[in-house]
Amino acid sequence: MAVKTKISSTLGAVALLCAGVLFGDSPVARASVALKQFADGFTSPVVLLSLDDGSGRLVVVDQAGTAHVLGKDGQKAEQLFFDARSRLTKLNSGFDERGLLGLALHPKFKENRKVYFVYSAPLRDKSLALAKWDHTMTLSEFKVRENDRAQVDSASERVLLQIDKPWFNHNGGCVAFGPDGFLYLSVGDGGNADDIGRGHNSQIGNGQDTSTLLGKILRIDVDKGDPYAIPSDNPFADAEKGRPEIFAYGLRNSWRMSFDRGGNHELFAADVGQSMFEEVNIIVKGGNYGWNAREGFHAFNPKDAKHPPAETPKTAADGTPFVEPILEYKNMNGFPKDPEAMGVSVTGGYVYRGQALPELSGRYVFADWSHNFVLADGVVLVATRPANDAGKWSLERLKLSSPVGGKLGAYVVALGQDEEGELYVLTNGSNGLSGKSGKIFKIVPE
Repeated sequence: MAVKTKISSTLGAVALLCAGVLFGDSPVARASVALKQFADGFTSPVVLLSLDDGSGRLVVVDQAGTAHVLGKDGQKAEQLFFDARSRLTKLNSGFDERGLLGLALHPKFKENRKVYFVYSAPLRDKSLALAKWDHTMTLSEFKVRENDRAQVDSASERVLLQIDKPWFNHNGGCVAFGPDGFLYLSVGDGGNADDIGRGHNSQIGNGQDTSTLLGKILRIDVDKGDPYAIPSDNPFADAEKGRPEIFAYGLRNSWRMSFDRGGNHELFAADVGQSMFEEVNIIVKGGNYGWNAREGFHAFNPKDAKHPPAETPKTAADGTPFVEPILEYKNMNGFPKDPEAMGVSVTGGYVYRGQALPELSGRYVFADWSHNFVLADGVVLVATRPANDAGKWSLERLKLSSPVGGKLGAYVVALGQDEEGELYVLTNGSNGLSGKSGKIFKIVPE
C-alpha cells in the first residue's frame, strides 16, 4: 500500500478512533498546503533552527558531519558553521543512525556565543571495543567566533557528557533548551532491537533501568557546575534511585523532540517503535513511558515483538504508573495491509505557532520517515489536541498540493522551525549517508 499524503474531504467525519486516527472534514483536511523547496545539496539534514542573531539566517546540521548557514533565500554560505567530520566515528555509507545529530543555541547566545552539539565519537574506552561496543555519544559546548557569529570556533570545545553506546542505532541525540533554561537531551536505549542484547539490562531492559542514561531524556544545568550541575528538582537528583541527569525514562529512541514555543511550553517527543506501533509523548518530569514493557498503548514482548501479551501493564515493576502517549499509529512492518498504518519510523516535529497557516495553529506537525525501508516515501502528519485536553489526540495525514501528486518521494529525517514559527521538512533521497540528495522544504500555503 502506498502512503497517501492527500486526504479527501469527501470522507466526511469518518473516524478511526481506535488508533487515534481521524480522517474527515477537519480544518487540516480542508487546508491547502504545499511543500516549497527551500534548499538542497545535503546528505541527510537532521536539524534546522534560527541563527538567532536578528538576520533571519538559519543553521542546518547535516548528519554526515557538517553544519551550514542558510540565508533567507535558502542559499548556503560558502563557509561552514561547523565541521565535525574529524570528530566522528567512521560512518557507514549505507544506513546509519550515527553522525552529527543535535544542535541547540544557548538561550543567551547573543551574549555568550555558546552552542551545543551532539555527535557520535569513537569509543573513548578501548576496552569496550574488545567487548564489541560501538561508539561514544558526546555532548559538547562550543562558542562561535566573537567577530563572526556564523562560524564555530572548533578549538573552544568543552565536553559536557559522554555516553558509551553498545550498538550503532537508537541514539536519539536531540538537544534543546527548555523554558526553565536547562538543557534537555534525548538518548536511545542502546540499540540492537527489543532493548535486549549486548549492553542492555537482561532483566528489565535499559529503558526501565534508572542506573543507566540509555533510554532516557536527560536534563542538566550547563550554566553551573563542572562540567554541569544537576537541577535540584530532577527526579533522581539525590542519586539514590537513579542517575541524577534523568528527567524521564522508559523510552526506546526519541527521534526528535521539541518544546512548544507557545501554550504551556510542553516537551513533545516522538518515540520510534519496534515493529507494531509508533508513538508521540508529552514528556513530564519523572515520567516512565513504558519501554520495553510497552509499545504505545500496548504490552510488548521482548522475545516476540509481533505477538504482545494480551494484557497491557499499567505500572512498572516498582509500582510507578506508566505515562500514556498522546497518540499512536500502526507500523507498516506489523500491519502491512492496514489503512491505519502510516509508515515504519516516527519523526518528531513541532507545535505550529506560525502565521502563514492558521489551520495548523496549535497542532503538532510531525512525520513518518517512510512507508517502508527501501522505498523513499515519507509522509507529513498532523495531530490535534482533544477537546478539554482529555484522551488521545486525533491524527491526520497533511494534505499536500505539491510536490507532484502530493508525494514527497523522500525519507523524512526531521522537521525544523524558523524564528517566525514557520516549519520545514528535512529529507534524504536515500536511506544512507552518501550523496547529496538531502533537501529542505518549507511548509507554505498553496
